[in-house]
Amino acid sequence: MTILKSLASAFLMYSRIPMPQVEWKEENRRYALCFFPLIGAVIGGLILLWRYLCGLFDFGAIITGVVSVIIPVIVTGGIHLDGFCDVIDAKSSFGDKAKKLSIMSDPHIGSFAVIYAIIYFLLQTAVMCEIKGFETAAVIALGFVLSRTLSGIGAVCFKSAKTSGTLQSFVKPAHRRITLSVLATIAVISAFFMVYTSLVSGAIAIVGALFCLLFYRISAYKNFGGITGDTAGWFLQICELVIAVMALVGEKITEVVLI
Repeated sequence: MTILKSLASAFLMYSRIPMPQVEWKEENRRYALCFFPLIGAVIGGLILLWRYLCGLFDFGAIITGVVSVIIPVIVTGGIHLDGFCDVIDAKSSFGDKAKKLSIMSDPHIGSFAVIYAIIYFLLQTAVMCEIKGFETAAVIALGFVLSRTLSGIGAVCFKSAKTSGTLQSFVKPAHRRITLSVLATIAVISAFFMVYTSLVSGAIAIVGALFCLLFYRISAYKNFGGITGDTAGWFLQICELVIAVMALVGEKITEVVLI
């Protein structure tokens, strides 16, 4: 029963997928991070289904790419995008760590966050519109799983900038050994299938994701003294974009080699 309640807690917090309501207590969140990657699997599955339907009904690249970008926002409710915007505003202030943490707690959005969010979506849409092969799309879809496993591993292993907050409400009650074992296993499986699906695109995308994790730790420690729920959202958005870009690069490299 605790496992099922942890599953429901993860989906209730990090998605808009209907789930039975569970009591908000630590026992029900003990294994929640283990199920975090499943939300990525739902997103990836929906994107692949959409691209299949687009091919079936001969939809153009623009509508295919735009809806592919919208799907993650619909599934998650934009919770990670909110963290991305908060971090952009905080880092753009060039203040000290205390000021940056204070800005991230402010519910209002600043001009820098709007600017960078627009740039983010334009770039992501351009990449999604350029994807031609279903194998490359599958690599990106698996990337939504990999990014969440890395985010979960970072949440458990990296130093926290605050003793409270949304992220800590999932990290503190987590069974550390089991959570890390499950997330590491899912990371290896998702990485394997990314490479199996497309050797070049998968390998490049994985390397990109790992560099994002390293950059995430360096940046979070430098700017905020550790990670928060907002920085976790920022990482997820950046990691997913980098995976998509690297997968596209891999597709282009493969085309050139085959020619």
